[in-house]
Amino acid sequence: MMKFRHLIPALVLAWAAGAATAQAFPERELSGVIMWGAGGATDVVARAITPFAEEALGRKIVLQNRAGGAGAISTNFVNQQPSDGYTLLMGAENPQLHGVMGLGELDYSKFYPVNIVGRGVVVIVAHKDKPWKSMKDLIADVQAAPGKVKMGSTGPGGLPHTVGSMIGTVAKLPVTAVPFDGEGPGMTALQGGHVDFMAVGLGAASEHIKAGRVKALAVLRDTAHDGIPPITQDLPAIGKYLPWGPFYGVFVKRDVPDAAKARLVAAFKTAAANPKFVELMNGRGNVMMNISGAEADAFLKKWQSVTAWTLQEAGAAKKSPAELGIPRP
Repeated sequence: MMKFRHLIPALVLAWAAGAATAQAFPERELSGVIMWGAGGATDVVARAITPFAEEALGRKIVLQNRAGGAGAISTNFVNQQPSDGYTLLMGAENPQLHGVMGLGELDYSKFYPVNIVGRGVVVIVAHKDKPWKSMKDLIADVQAAPGKVKMGSTGPGGLPHTVGSMIGTVAKLPVTAVPFDGEGPGMTALQGGHVDFMAVGLGAASEHIKAGRVKALAVLRDTAHDGIPPITQDLPAIGKYLPWGPFYGVFVKRDVPDAAKARLVAAFKTAAANPKFVELMNGRGNVMMNISGAEADAFLKKWQSVTAWTLQEAGAAKKSPAELGIPRP
């Protein structure tokens, strides 16, 4: 009985310490590692949501771009940091394809989804001086001069590569891929005439389209968007892959303490619901999600299954999804 009496104060102290830790985090500024370069859709989303998350957390989040390896460099960097919740991975969909593309074994199963902010719409854009008015025109030129047309890319497993593989299953697309460290540098190269076309998130291209710096040929949808025709208008067979698109989120290592996770989830949920942020996302053609935890994990697994097996069907996968334990959708 005496031992039990002594145990009660100890339990109360332990509970109080845990509560204090939950309230204390974060005690200093955080680091946000953006998976892609400046100006790309991932960068735009990360920099737009961060001020609202800082307000909710009461701490500064110092952002840095660590592009390269189709997201592998930033993913590995964050994975090597302490599991304390102070280093955030501001990422996109790419790690879910690293396994099938032979880029590494690290995917989002090793991370906790603080928030899957939203899904993006993909648009195929071309240099403004190209004569193409549709995907049909682009594909005709590509097939007439194999290897001559240059496509902006972000490397194996990146969005342009994945979309190119999808198109390649329904129409021959013998292009020369030119890699860049993200959509931002790719869009700059496109405007400079260093590449001829590129598939990007609409968030990275919308302002350039409105300003006439690039021309939009199609959106990767079965319905038009803001006057841009759907890709199914010229390639109806690609409809079997739709709806499909990139996504943007905030992640920490899976073994970060629960108290820190809870604070981050609450802060980013508030940030993602901010009307100014929602307006920005909607204005760039993104679909809001604002999900975390188990719901986000289920979304990540489904996205990985659908996309990995799409790449396998296109002959673009380096490793079979079955070999990696990724189930068929």
